[in-house]
Amino acid sequence: MPSEFPKKVVHGGKIQEMRRIFGESLLDVSASMNPFVPEFSCAYNHEDLAVYPDDSYTALKEKIASVFGRDTEEICVGNGSAEIIRVFCKVTDGKTCRIDMPTFGEYGLSARLAGKTVVQNTDADIRFLCNPNNPTGILTPRAEMLQYAEEAEDAGSLLFVDEAFMELAERDESISNVRSENLFVMRSITKCFTVPGIRFGFAFGEPELIEKIETARTPWTVNAFAECYAMAAFDHYAELKESAAKITEERNWYMQELAKLGVSCYPSQVNYITIDTGREASAVRDAMLSHGILVRDCTSFTLPTCIRVSVETREKNRRVLEALAECLR
Repeated sequence: MPSEFPKKVVHGGKIQEMRRIFGESLLDVSASMNPFVPEFSCAYNHEDLAVYPDDSYTALKEKIASVFGRDTEEICVGNGSAEIIRVFCKVTDGKTCRIDMPTFGEYGLSARLAGKTVVQNTDADIRFLCNPNNPTGILTPRAEMLQYAEEAEDAGSLLFVDEAFMELAERDESISNVRSENLFVMRSITKCFTVPGIRFGFAFGEPELIEKIETARTPWTVNAFAECYAMAAFDHYAELKESAAKITEERNWYMQELAKLGVSCYPSQVNYITIDTGREASAVRDAMLSHGILVRDCTSFTLPTCIRVSVETREKNRRVLEALAECLR
């Protein structure tokens, strides 16, 4: 265990708490969900709630395997991506983890909780990469990611790739179809189907590592509701290409409008934009709250003057732009 116990990671998406304070009309652009979700119904059988889920999740893994062209032995599932990150860090042997900031905070916390040492910009036993990156939205091309995977093989290290937002960017840049003993690729349906409440993540890796993760995770960690929804969602996975196309169109317009405000943005290729306001991010967040909008303060990402906003529908994006213009005067 770490000598000093780490603190919890700060996350966005605290909309329930914030609406109790600021009212139900508060617009949440802090959590970065898909505003153009495929429409489908998910009917669960109430009798399924009277029995334990199948802890091997055989049917669910077969469904995932059919969508991604992988074997079921290469697939693990979890109660959201966060659980998979935690368990991965627990069962892997590496002592050092390379985590270059800014990026998702759960990598560093999970590594420290597992007694690993976190380093930046230097070689390590395990390297974490978020692609597209959270919070910057920068997408690393597939060719470059393959080079990182090759470097991991040569060094005998592990490469952990988080592709939670890939379906809302450019799925052809994914490396989820690459098999390597040194590569672990994680996915989620939370963002692309806008269902953070069900908590479901999955990942691909070599069978020995997958077996360790499946053994170490909490039994029955994917509940019946989440399993039912995931099974239905994977039948509509191809429709996310249309979502990504709409997001790209809206994001391009959004970034042009932000440039008119005189602020700089990271070159996002996904459904959120990180904006350098040139001011203390917490102050901008508070000012936006006074306009009925919740943005993501990026101070916890080591970006103290930046906020992150999700790409929404045109009407909502206009509302954010108008409020931001007022706050930055």
